[in-house]
Amino acid sequence: MKQSLFTAVAIGSNAFDVTATTRGLVEQAVTLIGQENLKIVKQSAFYVTPAFPKGAGPDFVNAVIIVQSEFTASQLLEIMHNIESKLGRTRHGRWAQRTMDLDLLYHGDEILPNQQVVDDWINLPLDRQMIETPDTLILPHPRIQDRGFVLVPLADVAPDWVHPVFGKTTMEMLDALGETGQIGITKL
Repeated sequence: MKQSLFTAVAIGSNAFDVTATTRGLVEQAVTLIGQENLKIVKQSAFYVTPAFPKGAGPDFVNAVIIVQSEFTASQLLEIMHNIESKLGRTRHGRWAQRTMDLDLLYHGDEILPNQQVVDDWINLPLDRQMIETPDTLILPHPRIQDRGFVLVPLADVAPDWVHPVFGKTTMEMLDALGETGQIGITKL
């Protein structure tokens, strides 16, 4: 029998300058995820967050959900890519404006593909992050600890989740970002 795991999924869109339309896309993503044999057990509030890097496009609407399933991380990634496509996602380059971005943040306490690859991506300098894309699924997501737009909604649904590499909770990572790491993030 397969093990049922909890997986955090970050949801973001900055397709339009009109926040209500962008929020609608995020809501559609949540609905579509719930139709994929995935049990949504928690959902964060919606947040307006600045695009990264600064000037990369309109503000995002972000949220995080926790799903429970027996799917592998690779199967979940494929489901998320299919939902992105249904919502009009096209890949124009790193950090480009997008209708939908669904990222797996963690899948249980799995470290994928292995500790060395995760460590390499966590420690990748920003200038290389801006141009390089991993060719494999990396979990936990290597940028969780750096991104207020992920940590703020993740704190709504999993404040006590412990990062399997750092050994810190979501709240500890959010506190480490400080106020400057949360500038411009507002609850809708």
